[in-house]
Amino acid sequence: MTTFAVLVRNRHFGRTAEEMNTTQPAVSSRLAAMEAELGCRLIHRAGSEFRLTPEGEQVLVAFQGVLRSMDLLKASLKNPQHEANVVVRIGAIDSVIATWMPDMVESLHLRMPNLKVELTVESTKRLIYGMNKGEFDLIFAVDPAIGDGFRSFVSCVWQMIWAASPKIVDPDRIHSVDELANMPIITFPKNTPPYRQIAPYFQDEQVLASKLTSSNSLFAIIKMCMDGLGVAAIPSVVIERELGSGLLNPMQVAKRFPPLPIIATYQSSTEQEIILRVVSQAQESARKFCGRVNPSTAWLA
Repeated sequence: MTTFAVLVRNRHFGRTAEEMNTTQPAVSSRLAAMEAELGCRLIHRAGSEFRLTPEGEQVLVAFQGVLRSMDLLKASLKNPQHEANVVVRIGAIDSVIATWMPDMVESLHLRMPNLKVELTVESTKRLIYGMNKGEFDLIFAVDPAIGDGFRSFVSCVWQMIWAASPKIVDPDRIHSVDELANMPIITFPKNTPPYRQIAPYFQDEQVLASKLTSSNSLFAIIKMCMDGLGVAAIPSVVIERELGSGLLNPMQVAKRFPPLPIIATYQSSTEQEIILRVVSQAQESARKFCGRVNPSTAWLA
């Protein structure tokens, strides 16, 4: 039962064997024995693709219930080794790392001192890829990860504003969409989730072709804006210091940029009690952060 749940979380026989301190053939053998006992296939085997069968999804739900009960029992017995043996792998985009993630990590260490947190900063595309490959237990991105045993929710929402160096824009002028389209624009690379918001804003992707500078780092985009290389749509809560010091100016625009939801996805297959506690702390840290800042810049969904 545990082998199957861990296999679904990792989506990889080798990583499952390593986590369970056994061999890959042993994991395959346990899966085959389980399928023989249940009389059905649980996993589609087609090259490198990992996908549960309908029967496998049903079995996973049943096993999750049993494992959840076991986790709760362990917690009720206050077994200190339970938390000591758990590593929680968290991935997040830049804007989350720059805002409420430090409070979340600090609070987790205070509440569960034996819990080990592995934190990775990546793009949404890479985080979703890693989640599907079993590299993360919890991610915070612009899009949800879709898969067996995944659960998603909106952790918070960022207000987006157009901002630029005072060297190149007048903060008192109201800029039309056409005027913005004629300015040098800095944004995330094409085919990334943040870029998907840029093109529809201008209603014509062609207007961006010759004036676009892209980077996969939010902090690099902010630095380029401060250097006067262009204008960018940025979560206002991330650049409060730059706005307050005059390094960046908020731009008045005729058409507001849509807000950006930050979506959390977590893996619920194993260590259910621990993962739910981590998710709960994430929600609490996001709530506390949104309560401290201007409510027009960040809020809960």
